[in-house]
Amino acid sequence: MPTAVQPRMVETTSHTHVRFPLTTALLSLVLAVSAATGALWGSDAARALAAEQGYGLPAFASGQWWTLLSGSVLLPDLRTHVAVTVALVVLAGFAERMLGSLRALVVGVACQLAGVLAAAAALAWAASTGWDWAVGVANDLDLGPLTGLFGAAAAATAGLALPWRGRLRLALVGWVGLTLLYAGGLAQVDHAAAVVVGLGVGPLCFGRLPRLRPRPLTRRDHRRLSSGFLAVSGLAAAVSSLSPVGGPLAGPEPTVRVLAVHAVHGPPGGALLHGLVFVVLARAVYRGSRHAWWVAVAVTAAVTCGQVAVTAALFAADHSCWPALVDNAALDLVGLAVLLAGHRACAVPSRRRSGLLRGSLLRPADAAEHDAAVRCLVAHGASSRLAWMTTWPENRWFTGGAADRGYLAHRVHAGVALGLGDPVGAGDPVELLAAFAKQARREGLVPCLFAATEPTRVAAHRLGWTSLQVAEEAVIDLVSLDFRGRVWQYVRTALNQASKRGIEVHLGPLAGMPARWRTQVETISTQWVEDKGLPELGFTLGGVEEALDPHVRVSLAVDADGVVHGVTSWMPIHRSGDGRLVGWTLDVMRRRPDGFRGVMELLIARTCLELREEGCTVVSLSAAPLARTAADGTRRPVEAFLDRLGAQLEPLYGFRSLQGFKAKFQPRAEPLHLLYPDEAALPRIGVALTRAYLPSTGWFELAGLLRHGAGRAPSAVHDRVGPRAPSI
Repeated sequence: MPTAVQPRMVETTSHTHVRFPLTTALLSLVLAVSAATGALWGSDAARALAAEQGYGLPAFASGQWWTLLSGSVLLPDLRTHVAVTVALVVLAGFAERMLGSLRALVVGVACQLAGVLAAAAALAWAASTGWDWAVGVANDLDLGPLTGLFGAAAAATAGLALPWRGRLRLALVGWVGLTLLYAGGLAQVDHAAAVVVGLGVGPLCFGRLPRLRPRPLTRRDHRRLSSGFLAVSGLAAAVSSLSPVGGPLAGPEPTVRVLAVHAVHGPPGGALLHGLVFVVLARAVYRGSRHAWWVAVAVTAAVTCGQVAVTAALFAADHSCWPALVDNAALDLVGLAVLLAGHRACAVPSRRRSGLLRGSLLRPADAAEHDAAVRCLVAHGASSRLAWMTTWPENRWFTGGAADRGYLAHRVHAGVALGLGDPVGAGDPVELLAAFAKQARREGLVPCLFAATEPTRVAAHRLGWTSLQVAEEAVIDLVSLDFRGRVWQYVRTALNQASKRGIEVHLGPLAGMPARWRTQVETISTQWVEDKGLPELGFTLGGVEEALDPHVRVSLAVDADGVVHGVTSWMPIHRSGDGRLVGWTLDVMRRRPDGFRGVMELLIARTCLELREEGCTVVSLSAAPLARTAADGTRRPVEAFLDRLGAQLEPLYGFRSLQGFKAKFQPRAEPLHLLYPDEAALPRIGVALTRAYLPSTGWFELAGLLRHGAGRAPSAVHDRVGPRAPSI
């Protein structure tokens, strides 16, 4: 009934006024000014007033500095008023929510002034070079508060948690960049300058300094950058075909720009098709498709070559257009570089890709081989409890010509065929290992196996190979597991504290968890890279993408408010011979930095109990690279080197501290070995292992990490067990 609804409406409106007073006040001010000047009905007086009070280089040259304030509240017509109203609700509302009313007002005014003045200075310099676009824009005037709104919104993103901070910043920068390059009016220049200012002052609003050093990029980051470039490039091609005049990437004359667009993309219909293709490719690249990545690189390279050719031809005809032409070519080259930098992130093979040499270790695997490897492991099992990581799509699979009998997963780095774990399947492991070594030598590669178990070590010795222990696997027998006794005190405390705080453990596939939980898992995962500033390890260390495998399960610690405090992922263990599922192997261990401190103990303990109820007999806590129990007697030089390397990496990644953490669960230790036929190849194998674990890290950066680790306090690593627990 109306009498029942009316009080609720009044209460909601009053609550909005109280919660967003600045936004409400700005909306009222803009509406009042537009009504007073006649802008709401498009009067000639409003347009004349706007022309007199607009801000820009002509106004500043005439000494009209007050237009910085007066022009910020004036609008010329109804269409502009509607656009500014929408922006006020969205951008000002967001900034006020994140910064508070007073700080949002101060930041907005500062970004308005700084953005306008910075844009004016940049245009004055660009116009002095004779660039026709800059000369034209420098004579324009701008109106309204949008510049300050964009800057305040950019500053407010500093208060968001990952990954939303990066997503919203990418959206803001992408929007102002696209409109600047392909619409290119004074307003777009002002907005871009304000966003840059806002991104710089944003961290200061939240009590921290701006981060000038870029954080290491994960595979997902590379995919986002590559797919983002493709999407923007596609949209830009469509926009440029529909509006060939305007923006700094437009030529000085319409005819020049039309020629450039037609030469690179064809007629307008071809440019629209080009844009559609790039948008489709962007989606596939975001999913990690290797085939889509190759197509994107080929198309981008062709467009880049065409753009360079057009640049050279048009530059010879009209030297005045050099800034626009150089910018066009440079933008294409940057995009190609972004794609090439992310090539390792696009490792999901295509369904129909085939190699010229079926048995080659260098040939990239296809999806059919990946599916065959999974079926083989599920059907026949493996002697290694870590065998599921051999199914990760970054691997290649050597079968020796008998795919139904088994395979050996491997990667190729630095001239080394780096086998992972034990041979999988029903075939003879000695025969498969011998065939793998023979094929590697035929192709000029050094064969070796990393993280091999004791049975495979014995088999390799029959071939004359040498072994070196590189880690210890922590194994828990679930049948005899009992949390009674003094040694289990830490685990029992975590269980009791979690019960008091209402934190429950949920076990199942990550893809089947609620979307809000999955988002928090991604945030927790990204937080480690953001906060620690260290390269993310790969090879035997999985992440969120591996946890999304439907065969993999995750444990989430979730409180009554739906906050995820920590996550662990578990890979299946299939018994050798019949492939029966007998247990699970721990992979990812990450916790919320401000979450429940005993969350890792809680997740592992609860998961072990639930898996035992399901009939599982064993759980592997995996193994930490370069961490092992001290051996008695003399050590070989290579063993001493590995111990020193482990000590240098300890303050950075905490392998040995992780090994100590796992000791709380009283596991038994099973050695894992590096197997190789020739000890003289060990330096080369060491380089290959480094490239496998840190595929995107340069040698200078790696040397800097080692120096940084040598001078860092070991105690700093104990908190790393939560956010990122690296394990083999």
